[in-house]
Amino acid sequence: MSKTIKLTKGFDINLAGKAERKIGESPQPETFAIKPTDFLAITRPKLLVKEGDNVKAGTPLFYDKFSPEILYVAPVSGEIAEIVRGEKRKILEIRILADKEIENEQYDARSISEISNLSKEEVQKEMLKSGVWPNLMQRPFGIVANPADTPKSIFVSTFDTHPLAPEYDFIFQGQEQNFQAGINILSRFTTGKINVNIDNKGEVAPIFAHISNADVNKFSGKHPAGNVGVQIHHIDPVNKGEIVWTINPFGVIQIGKLFLNGKYDASKIIAVVGSEVKAPQYFRTYIGASISKFIQDNLNSNHSRFISGNVLTGERISNDGYIGYYDHQVTVIPEGDYHEFLGWIKPTTKKLSVHRAIGLLSFLNGGNKEYVLDSNSRGEPRAFVETGVFESVTPMDILPTYLIKSIMAEDYDDMESLGLLEVIEEDLALCEFVDVSKHDIQSIVRKGLELLRTS
Repeated sequence: MSKTIKLTKGFDINLAGKAERKIGESPQPETFAIKPTDFLAITRPKLLVKEGDNVKAGTPLFYDKFSPEILYVAPVSGEIAEIVRGEKRKILEIRILADKEIENEQYDARSISEISNLSKEEVQKEMLKSGVWPNLMQRPFGIVANPADTPKSIFVSTFDTHPLAPEYDFIFQGQEQNFQAGINILSRFTTGKINVNIDNKGEVAPIFAHISNADVNKFSGKHPAGNVGVQIHHIDPVNKGEIVWTINPFGVIQIGKLFLNGKYDASKIIAVVGSEVKAPQYFRTYIGASISKFIQDNLNSNHSRFISGNVLTGERISNDGYIGYYDHQVTVIPEGDYHEFLGWIKPTTKKLSVHRAIGLLSFLNGGNKEYVLDSNSRGEPRAFVETGVFESVTPMDILPTYLIKSIMAEDYDDMESLGLLEVIEEDLALCEFVDVSKHDIQSIVRKGLELLRTS
């Protein structure tokens, strides 16, 4: 049964530089990269290619030693240009010099009626070998789903409330048939429900308006209302011993394309946003694209920070770095490598803060002002200060302050009882933003999850 849920806790970070709803003209990057580090819990990637090899879009590049059935594939066709390694020869990137015309690995194309006749085993085998399986994520732990598991339910969040997030109704328009086909395929994997969660603001996007084979739930509220972890918490919470799978709409569409069109399709639309971008807009590209072409002659400043993803949970990259596997945006903000004397106490309305602290008067601006924020944390880690603000930005029935403390103390029993199995880093990213103690909350959460996962 579908639900309508209104969240009262949270905080919206309204930044300058939102993308205009248009597709920009830009040549495709010469190189693309797949980063094993994008896939949490992969500790021993095993390469299937070497420098100089030619690949197609969908050709397997590597697998994890502990899950060899899940293949991670090339997003484009071309030549393996470089395998970048870090300390202890850790594989950081597999770079591909792309062909001008993308050639795909081919699979059987089917009609909607033919798809309905496929068994779970047939569907799973094709998803694993084609490279679309890594779209499926498991809760708890936020890692790639184990094909041997049967989730009690599957969740799809069809909107993103992170700062400057792309508008899904725009980047996925015209994909109704592929999305529905993907939902039909996913229904093979659970005896429970597929929950498709939409934003309860205004009109429902056509792609999500007439979905069958799933429960459609409506959410409203401030960020993190769009986080799938928050949605799971309010519809079908994860208890100890239970498993829920999640997937982004892009992944659902990619699965639908695989079975309807017979190919691994890594094409996507990304948003290039932020106050340092002259013309924030959308671009067509592929998974793992280099951002160099999209920011060329499109920056207000050369002293900027480039982020694959959003400012809360994204990864810092260079100006010729590569977009993460799961990311749909590149954010460019001013670099914050400076010291501001008494910056927090000097009266100003230009700095955004959830606290009504001395000097920080952003609450006087109302909720519509767009802020230009840089990467300066305005402080260093210090003693843990309890303010109660974590609870005000976390729309879940957990106690984030005590949860974070239990992780820092490595208290396994308290970590579980206080709700760590229900969250991943993104669900408590706002706590990091509002933390006056300047702790790296997301790293702490990941440390706790890994302690539980490997215990």
